[in-house]
Amino acid sequence: MLILLPVYFLAAVLISAWLFFPALRTTTLRGIRACLHGLRRGVARSTERAGGRVGGLLGGVAGGVAAAGKGVGSFMNRHRWQTGLVVLVVSLPTFFAFLMRHNHTFVYETDLRNPNVQIEALLAGERLVPPPPLPPEAFTTAEVVMVRPNIVTASRKWELLDADFTQRLLLVYQIMRDQYGYEMVLIEGYRSPERQQELLDKDGPVVTNAGAWQSYHQYGLAADNAFLRDGKIVISEKDPWALRGYQLYGEVAERVGLTWGGHWKFADYGHVEFHKPGVKLGQPPPQK
Repeated sequence: MLILLPVYFLAAVLISAWLFFPALRTTTLRGIRACLHGLRRGVARSTERAGGRVGGLLGGVAGGVAAAGKGVGSFMNRHRWQTGLVVLVVSLPTFFAFLMRHNHTFVYETDLRNPNVQIEALLAGERLVPPPPLPPEAFTTAEVVMVRPNIVTASRKWELLDADFTQRLLLVYQIMRDQYGYEMVLIEGYRSPERQQELLDKDGPVVTNAGAWQSYHQYGLAADNAFLRDGKIVISEKDPWALRGYQLYGEVAERVGLTWGGHWKFADYGHVEFHKPGVKLGQPPPQK
């Protein structure tokens, strides 16, 4: 493709000059006539001397080309400023194309529905419904208990979560399922101050670094989530499939206005929370 750039440049310069400068047209036509005249003389001369046919022909053509070149050169010398302006204007697209030759960006739309549009639809009245609860034994498998030993007694009642946060989280579930093929499950939502303090005292950083009223769980504005694969809960990010899911989950959660725990110093990949205006950690919410 780069070979075509000089050809385009030369053709654009010649065409532009031909269109904008009548004097150049006259000079060019004069040169063409001289070339044709030389060609005719060469042909006539070749009939007189068969051995000089090629020489006469080439001589005529060379003479015509030389006359045309002399005319063009004379014109450019007389109109150097106009010629320079034409060259500059015509060369700009070529120069820009050369600079951008390695900067092609292709954007592929992977989802027919823009999350921002979906959020607007939610605020306009569309309400997503939580998935049906899993049976209690789904949370007692060896893999689940090994990662989250206290998850069996955790609350998974969607009605205890903030309504706005619930809709945003369910939107994350929907996008993860429809766009990426990951089925998600709530493993813990609302957490009482007593349970929060108990988890800190018992498990520490393994589960949480926050004490009572220091987590958005107490306000119904946080949730821990995992994935379902073949009907079984997968929590550990050591599973490559789950790790990829958590990365996508974090991106989607942030797109809908949630904060993802995967960016924290002690990463909590399944955790998301909603920093709702007016809610301050450390202060119990007002009684309704």
